[in-house]
Order: sequence, then C-alpha cells, then structure tokens
Amino acid sequence: MIDIQHYGATTGVTGSCHELDVGSAGVLIDCGLFQGQEEGRGANADNLAIDFPIDHIRALIVTHVHIDHVGRIPYLLAAGFDGPIICSEPSAIMLPEILEDALKIGFTRDRALIERVLGLIRSRIVAVPYGQWHTVFDEGARALKVRLQRAGHILGSAYVECDARDGDIQERVVFSGDLGAPHAPLLPEPQPPERADRLVIESTYGDRDHEDRETRRYRLKAVLEHALEDGGTVLVPAFSIGRTQELLYEIESLIAEFGDDPVGWMRQSRNPTDQLTWNNLEIVVDSPLAAEFNRIYRDLKPFWDAEATDLVKQGRHPLSFEQLTVINDHKDHLEAVEYLAKTHRPCVVLAGSGMCAGGRIVNYLKAMLGDSRNDVLFVGYQAAGTPGRDILTYGPRGGWVELDGERYTIRARVHQVGGYSAHAGQSDLMRFVQGMSQPPCEIRIVHGDRGAKVALKNEFQAIGLMGIMIP
Repeated sequence: MIDIQHYGATTGVTGSCHELDVGSAGVLIDCGLFQGQEEGRGANADNLAIDFPIDHIRALIVTHVHIDHVGRIPYLLAAGFDGPIICSEPSAIMLPEILEDALKIGFTRDRALIERVLGLIRSRIVAVPYGQWHTVFDEGARALKVRLQRAGHILGSAYVECDARDGDIQERVVFSGDLGAPHAPLLPEPQPPERADRLVIESTYGDRDHEDRETRRYRLKAVLEHALEDGGTVLVPAFSIGRTQELLYEIESLIAEFGDDPVGWMRQSRNPTDQLTWNNLEIVVDSPLAAEFNRIYRDLKPFWDAEATDLVKQGRHPLSFEQLTVINDHKDHLEAVEYLAKTHRPCVVLAGSGMCAGGRIVNYLKAMLGDSRNDVLFVGYQAAGTPGRDILTYGPRGGWVELDGERYTIRARVHQVGGYSAHAGQSDLMRFVQGMSQPPCEIRIVHGDRGAKVALKNEFQAIGLMGIMIP
C-alpha cells in the first residue's frame, strides 16, 4: 500500500509536514513550525512536540529551509528520528544556519547544546543535485527513490518527485513544496514534472493572481515614494531568506534606473537642497540571519537565473550595493530603533520576521507604529492569527495590534505589494498541473486558507480534473 498522511499545513499556511508511506516504511516531506492559528494533529504554535509515530520513518526530505517547513526538525530529532535529511545542495548549506537561529529563539541558549544539535543535523544531511534520482531504500518488493526539481520559491527550494513501489503497486507521487512565481528576481521559474499519479500541491494564493513583474516593480517604487514624501521611515517585515534578497534586488534596480530622481524629502523640508534622491536613500537590513543569507546567496551565484548573472557581469551588485547598511549587533539594533523613532530620518528598514510574530521588526513596530509619518509595507502573505495580519486588517482604520502582550495604536500608513510573494499565483499553479503530459489521478490541496483551497479546487474541476481533495 502507498499512502499519504498530513500533519500540518492543512488548516493554514504553516507547519508543513507530510508523510508518504510505502508499505511499512515511510518518509516525511518537511517538518515545519506552526505560526498563528495553524495547527495539526494536536500540535500548534504553543505545542511543537512530535505527536505521530516515527519508528518507521526512514528519511526526512526538505523542500526548502523556510522555518514553516523545517522549524520542528530539532523536535523530530528529540523524538528519536535517526534517518538522513535529504535536500538540495543550496539547502544543505543553509539548513544549519536557519536551524541555529530557531534553536536560539525557541529551544535553548546553551551554546554547547546548540553546537551538538547542529553537528548532528550536519551529519545527517544528504545533499542531492537537482534532477538526479536518489534511492531512499530498495528492499526488493518495497522501494522508494526521489528526485528534486527547482521550485523557484527561494534559493535551494525544490518540489519532490517520488517513485514508490510496494509489491505490484507502483506510483509517482509529487509534493510541490512551495512553488515560486514566474519571473521572480534571482531564480529560474519552476518547470512542471512530466507526470504524477498523485500530487500534493500548495495553495497559498490559490484564489488570486499576482501582478506581473514590471507592474509590481513600479508599484514598489510608487509606494516608497509616497511613504517617504513626509520624511518618515518605511518598515518592511521580511523573511530573512528569499523575500529580503528579492526586495534588495528590486530596490537596487530602482536606484540604478532612477538614481538622481527625487524619492522623498529630508525631515519634512521642502527646500530643494534637502530633497532625497534614490541615490542617497538609505536601505537598512536589520537581521543577522538575513545578512548571513545575503552572503550565502552571493556565494551561490551558479544557482541564480540568467538575468541576475548578467547584472553581475556588468559590474552591478544587486545584493551588496553602496546604499545598503547591515545591522548585526543587538545593541546597534536598539540604537537604530531609537534613532529612527526620534529623528524621523528617511529610511527603508527590512527586518524579520515576515509576519511580525517575533524578531527585530517588533521593536521597530512598537516604537514607530504610533507616528503617522511612518509606513509599514507588507510584501508577503500574512497568516491568520499573526500580528502582521492584524496590522494589515486594522491598520487602515486606525485600529491596534497586540505585540508582546501590549496594545499599540496603528497610526502609521499600511501598504501591501502582494506581487512580491515568493509563492505562485492561481494561474501559475494551474500551469504547473496543466504542463504535465499525464495529469494526476488525485490532487491533494494543502498549505492555504480554506477559501484559497476551495477556489483552486473549483479551478481544477473546471478544466476536467478529477480526484481533488482538501485534507
């Protein structure tokens, strides 16, 4: 028997964890952290213990290193998992880095213990090149091999093709992981698999499409100009991996194109000599993790797309440009928050986390949400139950948000440029399925809010696909 079970990402967009069983053996695809109201099999954001059997689990396959896909790996190890952790070559480099941060925040501050756990994780990692079959087990009548293909979501992201055999039963099962939007900066877009008997597909944006690349780029330009016209600070909650790098890439391109054009005013002055241009706009990345992943992204240029590679050949540095300041030290972070809150220096600050559920962005929000000269710009999905969703929902009508147990009034302006999501839109998800030479007999829709999943299911059924399930 070949079967699929789901332990997360069924009631929302976090906690991704799925099991593929081949007879009495199984593998996990991702083991992610829950955020907001997401839950699965009794686990939630406050209870992360592994509450399902793992004695038969032979391997963990990681689609990418976002925390909602890998954040429970330490708990999986603590529960006794002793198999390999299979992932792409870039993910093999990044996974220990993201888990070190997760361990420090939610597990322990004991440096020696962190190093032991990271050493264990590194010893388990099996890096598999894109496009190559890898045998997980082959025991005569029962066998499983997997192949990772580029997913275009973040550097190293992959969807997983699984060729499974149990006796006379043979199936190809595909797990999409998180699929990227076409024409996203830095990464090649995903190409559909040749076939799938069963498909488990994400649906974060299953109910809508994104703006095209050029439209959203100029929308980003317009939002930044509008936000900076009164000399305030623009706060951008951004995930350290993927979103931060894409935004830096696009901002660098705007600076290169519009260098001496005005983008705002210095300290509310209307004196032309105080005019802020793109060339002297300061961009701050306040996140040690984001800084580290910027470095890793730069080191992994062979995995960039042709457009980004051409820029480097021209002498451009899309992830390391003159106007960029990186803050690592926590003391420097606190001083930057105080300085920007007091002086209203025109500035764009990118800080984690992307849903405002923790990280350095929270200190900026506490200090600056109450001032109407500041702006908050969301560029990614905000899950239900997160502070980011509350700011997005209640900010435009002067509401409040709870941060660390206290209420903060939202007077800052709130914007959203949804096209910068690293997730595929509805049409992209449809193309992924329609691009297969042999359509799936069964499609399971996960990793989305209920409305997005139902909308995607309706679209699939409208083109004649059958066996559509919402677990």
